[in-house]
Amino acid sequence: MNIYTKNGDKGTTSLIHTKNVSKSDDRIQLVGTIDELTSHLGLVKSMLEDADTVRMLENIQGTLITVMAGVADPYNREYKTSDDKIDALESEIDRMEALFQRPKKFILPGQCRLSAEMDIARTVARRAERALAAVSVKFGSDNGTKKYMNRLADYLYVLARYTDAQAAKNVEKPEKTAVSGGKEAGSMEKNLNGAADEAVVQEVLRRMGIQGRITLDSAKKLIGKIEEEARRRGKNAVIAVCGPDGNPVAVHVMDGAFLVSFDVATKKAYTSVAVKMSTKELSALAQPGGTFYGVDKMDGGKIVIFAGGVPLKVGDTIIGGLGISGGTGEEDHSLAEYGLSVLHEVL
Repeated sequence: MNIYTKNGDKGTTSLIHTKNVSKSDDRIQLVGTIDELTSHLGLVKSMLEDADTVRMLENIQGTLITVMAGVADPYNREYKTSDDKIDALESEIDRMEALFQRPKKFILPGQCRLSAEMDIARTVARRAERALAAVSVKFGSDNGTKKYMNRLADYLYVLARYTDAQAAKNVEKPEKTAVSGGKEAGSMEKNLNGAADEAVVQEVLRRMGIQGRITLDSAKKLIGKIEEEARRRGKNAVIAVCGPDGNPVAVHVMDGAFLVSFDVATKKAYTSVAVKMSTKELSALAQPGGTFYGVDKMDGGKIVIFAGGVPLKVGDTIIGGLGISGGTGEEDHSLAEYGLSVLHEVL
């Protein structure tokens, strides 16, 4: 079979469930940028002598291939990025930072050829992260993948600085006691930091008068921003905000919205706080054989599995739920994710 198929001669290509997608589409741009990133990582890998770092980069390349598959087939849960992938990056970042003094000033890349190549990979990773954000607004995306891409650029930055320190012979050898107790100590530190972060969140909420729940004023501001974005996209929707108890705080009906959308939007908001996840995530888990199969038949019909509902969080605290109905599930979910992106502005 020839490598050339001529299918893209007219400037289009295909995704798993979508044919004739323009090559200028944000999703295709994202896949191309990630492909570029994996190639840069391959170059870095070819220049390395440390076998452990080579294996780490190979694992990253494998994850990036899965991310590309997830862009092409967003409904397949096998292509979601799990927390253990993110944890692996964070653990390696922590390990390297414990071995050298990372500069706290702006860095001019190029102290050595290897670190310069790593910095190029880092900037491409940041570009891929920005491309993912653009896709997320229009089509939705896996939250785990967004976290992973953000952490990947951090890892590559620290790897480059660690490489510079190695070249300058400023890297300390880890002591055995530190190695044996490092994981436990790191876990304890993370738990303490998590508790402290949550305490700060609660104090901020208290001072804002939110007391663990979104206010009517904040809900109205959030709805206003989402309505403005919906108009920009040419969508007529119902936008519902509920408190963490699932009770409605505000419901806004745009002109031209479907009558049924009022009920669906309020149920989406309720569902997101009831199950503490987006209704898009719940939908995947509620398919036959899934963990939550049949959940939409419970709670008197208040639970729905249509995409478009997301929990509203400050830190790890759920302060309410957002439900949007008016378009396809993907369109509603994309608007809901836009709402999440501007939540900090209205709070």
